[in-house]
Amino acid sequence: MVDSTSAAGTSHDPVRIQEGGAASPAMGAVFANFRQYLMGWGVSDHPGLGVDLFRSGLAAPQFNGVVRVRSAAGPDVAAVRRELAGVPWWWWVGPDSPEETADALRHHGGRQLTVMPVMVRPLGDPVAGHDRPDDDARTRFGLRVEPVREGGRLRDLVRTYRTSMGIGPGPEAGMVRAESQRGDNGDIVRLAAVLDGRVVGTTVLITAHSVAGIFLVHVAAEMRRQGVATALTSAALRVGRERGMHFAALVASPAGEPLYGRFGFTAAYKYRLFDFPD
Repeated sequence: MVDSTSAAGTSHDPVRIQEGGAASPAMGAVFANFRQYLMGWGVSDHPGLGVDLFRSGLAAPQFNGVVRVRSAAGPDVAAVRRELAGVPWWWWVGPDSPEETADALRHHGGRQLTVMPVMVRPLGDPVAGHDRPDDDARTRFGLRVEPVREGGRLRDLVRTYRTSMGIGPGPEAGMVRAESQRGDNGDIVRLAAVLDGRVVGTTVLITAHSVAGIFLVHVAAEMRRQGVATALTSAALRVGRERGMHFAALVASPAGEPLYGRFGFTAAYKYRLFDFPD
């Protein structure tokens, strides 16, 4: 997930899929993984809309929206907007939606916020210097990366990524509840970077469709650029490998793309993110 401050312009070029790369055969699995994760926030079952729509009710657009257009006839944008009325939301346009989806959204008043790379790498051999357990941040600071389940540590994890995403405290209790009540929690591993007993970084991994989908990589402001995100990413890749996944994938922000490139991720596809201003 990204926050809206990472918007990168309003280019109207069509979404292009990188062909011939090692990750290309994984496209269907990657986007099935992403859809499962986003829909896990709250499926809104309206088959007549022809879209995959999720609505958590949380007052943050990251947790409500549309992640795919299923119908070749295109989306009923007005009906979707009615269904999502009352909550902030985003419309994710990837290569699993018809090519004309972005134009249809613009025609109905949609505004493109950003174009984000979807980065993929095989989960075969580790990448030298990064997929190892003794990351620099752990050595220097005594940082630990540990799994998070229920209770106070889950609240700490949510508070850390909520703050990093620029979301106020109001939705926090609902976010914790939504995390704990997801129907696919058996596929999910939540990881916290802990320093001196405090959560200073987060990531959430969903292992489904042979893909380790990496989400919510966030670091407390005072700990950024100190190797915390590197330690979290390294741990997420190890978990994906241990769970038998074939690929790892994530949606990168401009700030995160260089880091993930060092881990062997390549930008294989793109998402466009739209909203609908009032």
